[in-house]
Amino acid sequence: MKFVAFERAKQGTGASRRLRITGRTPGIVYGGTGEPSLIELDHNALFHAIKKEAFHASVLEMEMGGKTEKVLLRDLQMHPFKQLILHIDFQRVDARTRLAMKVPLHYSGEEESPAVKTENCLVNHVMTELSISCLPKDLPEFIAVDLSGLKKGSPLHLKDITLPKGVKFVAKGQENPVLVSVSSVSEEAEADAAAAAAAAAPVDPKAAKAAAAKDAKTGAKADAAKPVAKK
Repeated sequence: MKFVAFERAKQGTGASRRLRITGRTPGIVYGGTGEPSLIELDHNALFHAIKKEAFHASVLEMEMGGKTEKVLLRDLQMHPFKQLILHIDFQRVDARTRLAMKVPLHYSGEEESPAVKTENCLVNHVMTELSISCLPKDLPEFIAVDLSGLKKGSPLHLKDITLPKGVKFVAKGQENPVLVSVSSVSEEAEADAAAAAAAAAPVDPKAAKAAAAKDAKTGAKADAAKPVAKK
């Protein structure tokens, strides 16, 4: 995916504010062997680009001053309530250096799985993206996961899928996390019914009074056990 950037001459809060008024977004490109570069981008073109999944999870080609560099989106600062991009950061890509990225998971086939089609189960996508490590040439835009083989009582774990060539999962406390869980509709209904019953259960006045008395007695003992301060 390509985008066009321009060199930015001035920096600072005031300069960035004036830049945004003209419809431009300030940014920076860092990393690699070069020095950090101050850049600016057309806000409208950038706003449309960030809506595309590929802009967030793939190597981008940045054209600036007649030259093209490969970069990754690293940070995006949005206005708290306006549809306005305040600042954007990119990192230069070194073809020989492994990247650490989060890549989206694209699920398909669950409607045709035995769990949904014949066993009346609910499928929950526990993870929607995966932390991976790979070389830039091996970076996938997304990882496709086929759910057509899902069965009741058999959640899908990471080790149940095949990652693209050159891609490794970056474990963060979980070596084999659950990607997709499968539960029957009856189990979900029973859990909801139990929660609703607990919330609607009437309060026993005698039990509440006994509990209050117990708390008061415990508090009195704690106060009595405190040492008396000397004057």
